[in-house]
Amino acid sequence: MSRGAVDDLLADVARTRGPALLAYACMLTGDRASGQDLVQDAFLKVFGRVRLGFAPDLAEAYLRRTILTLYIDGFRRRRHWQSVQHLFAARDTDAVPETPVAERMDLHAALATLSPRQRAVVVLRFYEDLTVAEVAEQLELSPGTVKRYLHDATQVLEARLGPLTAPHDDVAPVGTHPTSTARRG
Repeated sequence: MSRGAVDDLLADVARTRGPALLAYACMLTGDRASGQDLVQDAFLKVFGRVRLGFAPDLAEAYLRRTILTLYIDGFRRRRHWQSVQHLFAARDTDAVPETPVAERMDLHAALATLSPRQRAVVVLRFYEDLTVAEVAEQLELSPGTVKRYLHDATQVLEARLGPLTAPHDDVAPVGTHPTSTARRG
């Protein structure tokens, strides 16, 4: 694929699918600025160099996968940095304590309490409306592991937001183990 064709494809994908990609990234990161950075990094990674055999019809799929991978890898880097940051920076002892949290938590605040894997599973399952098998394939996990992440995340989210409903019947109801044979009906 020539450089000009790649540039045309980049412009077309950014124009037509950019808002959907940004919404996807914002759901993962929890804020718009980080989501924009994530989308930009994904575009650079996917379209940064001409690739032989690049399939233009799969450009959005490449971008979504790259966004997810960059998000998970970025969390690992931030977690590592947080574990050694105290060695480099002095603590701010004059910091003002944070104001009390509002009584009602919104979805983004509730999602922020989840681990990156749980959050990724919830976003793929409920926002992208993928089946458990499709989520497992995207994250290269077993379906049972995905169900466990969904179960644990659902409990955390329900504690903050109230009862949730699943879009499909392949997630066990709350209160049952995700690998049980009970199904929503």
